[in-house]
Amino acid sequence: MTLRSVVLGCGSYLPRQILTNAELASRIETSDEWIVQRTGIKQRHIAAEGEFTSHLAIKAARAALEHAGVDAQSIDLIVLATSTPDNTFPATAVAVQNGLGIHHGAAFDLQAVCSGFVFALATADNFLRGGAYKRALVIGAETFSRILDWNDRGTCVLFGDGAGAVVLEAQQQPGAASDRGILTAHLRSDGQHKSKLYVDGGPSSTQTVGYLRMEGREVFKHAVGMITDVIVDALNATGLSVEDIDWFIPHQANKRIIDASAHKLHIAPQKVVLTVDRHGNTSAASIPLALDVAVKDGRVKNGDLLLLEAMGGGFTWGSVLLRW
Repeated sequence: MTLRSVVLGCGSYLPRQILTNAELASRIETSDEWIVQRTGIKQRHIAAEGEFTSHLAIKAARAALEHAGVDAQSIDLIVLATSTPDNTFPATAVAVQNGLGIHHGAAFDLQAVCSGFVFALATADNFLRGGAYKRALVIGAETFSRILDWNDRGTCVLFGDGAGAVVLEAQQQPGAASDRGILTAHLRSDGQHKSKLYVDGGPSSTQTVGYLRMEGREVFKHAVGMITDVIVDALNATGLSVEDIDWFIPHQANKRIIDASAHKLHIAPQKVVLTVDRHGNTSAASIPLALDVAVKDGRVKNGDLLLLEAMGGGFTWGSVLLRW
């Protein structure tokens, strides 16, 4: 027998305001056709004034707790992946912890940009399998609209706001590839690529929040190779094959990147969960948002093998293979 981090439930939250491509085209020099052709994005959600990352995270967490059928007081670990915290400090995770009425255990933020949810899952998994905690909330929550230069048509059309969460519990499993829960996680980073995707501000450097800057072609060029490498690592570590994967749930950055990755890995298009058209790129929130859609519409069923992957600024990238 071996301890595995099993997903008990998931949840998500999207702000009410929807910003369509047509609305963006009325503000900047772009068009719905241009955006859809290059990214697959048709709309994105934007947080309301006074609606913070913590507010989105709390709502997603409550939905996940309800779906899992567990009480917030049973949670002893919260790992929140975000690049858009409420404050420089304290961690937004403690605001979520307090908002849920939890006053025990540990809560902290994790920063790996768009790979944040994958990194957060891997982090919580290690704590649970090591016996330090028993039940965790893993959340990805972002308000990227707050760090966008709305005059830069190359970036402002890509991103949106939202949050997604899962409840993980340490459970004894037989120790086979057929186990429920997280089977393997693979994380990577390479700081030499910082200038290709970053925010040009921060407390130590500029004493400002700054705006997101990206070299889109460079990111695209590196993305497919990096993503497929960590997926091959995951399959090799478990002895599983691409044919065993029931659902491919990638970071929702760009439909062209997702399609190219699936094609390179020989993953059938009907196994790919796509929400980028509705949500845009919600960074650390994109995988749990997509997961929640696929679970709630009945695609993802108990026993299904899910492949999660992401790449983000830094560069960071990673994969998680889990059985639902």
